[in-house]
Amino acid sequence: MGGRRGVIASQGVEAVAERVRGAAMESADINLNSPNKGLLSDAMMDVPVDSAAAARTAAPEGLSAAEEEELRAEIAKVEEEIGTLRQVLAAKERHCGELKRKLGLTPLDGLKQNLSKSWHDVQVSNAYVRTSEKLGEWNDKVTQSDLYLSASSTLEDWNEKLTQSEAYKKTQETLSQAGQKTSAALSNVGSVISRKLGDMRNSATFKSFEDRVGTIKSRVVGSRENSTDGLQSPSAGDKPPQDNAPF
Repeated sequence: MGGRRGVIASQGVEAVAERVRGAAMESADINLNSPNKGLLSDAMMDVPVDSAAAARTAAPEGLSAAEEEELRAEIAKVEEEIGTLRQVLAAKERHCGELKRKLGLTPLDGLKQNLSKSWHDVQVSNAYVRTSEKLGEWNDKVTQSDLYLSASSTLEDWNEKLTQSEAYKKTQETLSQAGQKTSAALSNVGSVISRKLGDMRNSATFKSFEDRVGTIKSRVVGSRENSTDGLQSPSAGDKPPQDNAPF
């Protein structure tokens, strides 16, 4: 009877264990055909994790408890100093901005200063200096190379041959003569116009026209003088106009 009871008890325990495993599998939704395969349930995801405890358990080997606590205290102190420095830096930046506003400096001025400083830093940087030196060396090598010297001498020879050729000399002489002829023609035109104007003034037609204009002018001036004299010398029998005449 005792052995039979033991068998029944063991079978009951196995059944309970099987039920627990089935419930766990169902709650975790571990199924080959499920889209949530390999994901933990929400109940398991909500379990809080103590990061400090995890860090303590992940401490490297070879350190004693006292050394570990000392290092952790040092880390906390350094992090506190970093936070303080950040606050000080923010306060300094605000103070600098207030000073710039009082001086009338705009953000554009600050941008120009930053660009100038950045360009200066680039110019004094080792990379820029090395690049400038390399470019200078390449320039020296190019200008001192046989190919460059031969090309320069060839161009000089062509220039000398061109300037000493007959066609170049003829073209230059032709252009010079054309310029001289143009200047002489302009001078002749000016003198001809002046002479024509002088001849026109001395001609009989111009003089008769000038006499007519003078006669007309004298007549107009004489008529004005006569009308003015007639208004200023009234007869003795005439009475002066009354000032209080009605409007």
